[in-house]
Amino acid sequence: MVSKKTDSSKKELVKKPKAKLVKKADAKPAKKTSKKVSKTKITTMDELFKKKGDSIVVPKKGVAIKGKITKIAKKAMTVDIGAKTDGLVADKEFELAQELISKLKVGDEIEAMVFSTENDRGHILLSLKRAAVDAKWEFFKNAHKTQEEIAVKGLDVNKGGLIVGTHGVRGFVPSSQFSRQLLGKLHTLRNKNLQVKVIEVDQQKNRLIFSERHVSEAGELEQKEKALETVKQGEVYSGVVSGVMPFGLFVTVEVELSDKKDNLAQVEGLVHISEISWEKVEDPRDYNKVGDKIKVKVLGTDEQTGKLNLSIKQLSDDPWLSIEERYPVGTTFTGKVSRTESFGVFINVEPGVDGLMHQTKIERGKVYEKGEKVTVNVESIASKERRMSLSPVLTEVPVDYK
Repeated sequence: MVSKKTDSSKKELVKKPKAKLVKKADAKPAKKTSKKVSKTKITTMDELFKKKGDSIVVPKKGVAIKGKITKIAKKAMTVDIGAKTDGLVADKEFELAQELISKLKVGDEIEAMVFSTENDRGHILLSLKRAAVDAKWEFFKNAHKTQEEIAVKGLDVNKGGLIVGTHGVRGFVPSSQFSRQLLGKLHTLRNKNLQVKVIEVDQQKNRLIFSERHVSEAGELEQKEKALETVKQGEVYSGVVSGVMPFGLFVTVEVELSDKKDNLAQVEGLVHISEISWEKVEDPRDYNKVGDKIKVKVLGTDEQTGKLNLSIKQLSDDPWLSIEERYPVGTTFTGKVSRTESFGVFINVEPGVDGLMHQTKIERGKVYEKGEKVTVNVESIASKERRMSLSPVLTEVPVDYK
């Protein structure tokens, strides 16, 4: 006979199922908190840009771009420009920039122009033409600043001077920038080398001016600069006429550089046609010729040409300043006809002073010739305006006089 206790214990065994044994191999792995790394393959440039963000440079043809040189070979140079691939300077572009590349090294930063966005090998082609040109102009700027001598080659001659070439750039040497020994012989300088100095450089205007004189006559020019510093405005100097032109007289002035009389320097100046005489000058040749020794007054210095501005007429006072004292209203004198106009006749009173005899004051039908002597009367004077009104004085009774 089975006891009740035994039955109850069986019921408990039935109610409680056996625990299932789980193998470690069947256990599910714990969930990771970190995000899964995408293994999606990048197949387009857009996907690459989305992944990289703004770190990738998108080169465009014709745009300047900066980068660091990673390799320099015999016929090519690679530049890291931050793009998908390195930039490449090769073939003709490498040859054109050979002079610039020879001065570069790996690691240098340089600016280049995108010549082509991609070649058949996937390289971005670059051009250093602009950088090479900029480097050349920078060289000329430094040469101008330091007054370094440069070797140039004569290419062609024109009316203004000599066209020269150097460092792959064309420049110009004006005729005025050659020594006296070479003036008139510029045609002999074609294909010849000569030493010059830069006197003007302007990359934007593509203007490059050289001077041969600053090399061959450096000593004389130094003396000239000292002389220009010594010369004072308003001073009077002795000079010799070195040239006669339609617009004036060139005069070479001797200037003492120290207390020693033998220490002289020559400076050239210009007496403009308007500064030759107080009277109207038609032709400077009527007043002076080459070799004449004259006195001149310094008006100032032309900074561009380095020449003195001179005057002959200002060695004497302006005759108009005291004209009223010498020729008061009512004065009668005899002068010469200086020129005739439709409105009247000009009579020369004295050097530098012409008076007008108006047409209304002239007898009808009367014709005056240049140089003819005429007796006139002073009717009015306006010295500040440099005007004098004259009227003829009758020396005989008119035909219709009654």
